[in-house]
Amino acid sequence: MITTGEMRLPCLYHERMPNKAVALALSTHPGPAVAVTVITVVLGVSVGLEPWRIVLLGLAFAANQASVGLSNDWIDAERDRAVGRLDKPVARGWVDVSRVRTAALVTLALAVTLTIPLGVPATIAHAGFLASAWAYNAGLKSTAASVLPYLLSFGLLPTVVTLALPEPSLAGGWAMGSGALLGVAAHFANVLPDLDDDRVTGVHGLPHRLGLRTTGLATWAALAAASLLAWAGPAGDPTLLQSTGLVLALAIGALGTLLVLRRPPSRLLFRLIIAAALVNVTLLAFARDRLLA
Repeated sequence: MITTGEMRLPCLYHERMPNKAVALALSTHPGPAVAVTVITVVLGVSVGLEPWRIVLLGLAFAANQASVGLSNDWIDAERDRAVGRLDKPVARGWVDVSRVRTAALVTLALAVTLTIPLGVPATIAHAGFLASAWAYNAGLKSTAASVLPYLLSFGLLPTVVTLALPEPSLAGGWAMGSGALLGVAAHFANVLPDLDDDRVTGVHGLPHRLGLRTTGLATWAALAAASLLAWAGPAGDPTLLQSTGLVLALAIGALGTLLVLRRPPSRLLFRLIIAAALVNVTLLAFARDRLLA
């Protein structure tokens, strides 16, 4: 029986419960958190940040992503219990909501604090990234504007990196556009497996309004556009490696789209989008100083 206060599922009776620290770590959504942190570090290396700046930037974004994942599990705790989300430690009763809430607020403050030595412009841009991501968890996910936080946060990511330089500079428009489009693809791919559960709990974001097929095709279109921007945006002729990366990213996106159209949606599409995003970031990294506006 599932109650509003605590979930009880027969399959969990004989399952060993992880300790609180492990459950809390799982509530950070470690897969996406690691991916976004790696992307940020790769971009930092590509623009020539000093080692200490790269370390701070990586730690700041690790805390950033931890806070976003934790706030998601904290705010959605009741919804997740209602639909029996077995991938959420809070919904399974492994960790208290209050503990997750406290950790979310602490990591939020830590993320901003770690950015301060990188300069005021980088700190402001990073705070904008965080405010946008938290706004999604706090309610925008249930509106037709659910895609906007992903557009803004991932669009800001390259600029947070370039503003962390000793002489701060905005990222090129093509780099911010590529990041924003990758954010759109990530949002759509992440929501697809949860469309039915979300409707039950009153979440009606943009993907829910578009429907499964249209959202799947839009995911591919956003990824393709992001890849083309990362390939063609920097000045100069694309290298063979960059062209190979473009083909690989497009192939990954095409595979994901076929899966959406032919099978029930799963987390595999989101993992494919993350893989394609890493390919795109490699393209951005090879642009080096051309990342700057």
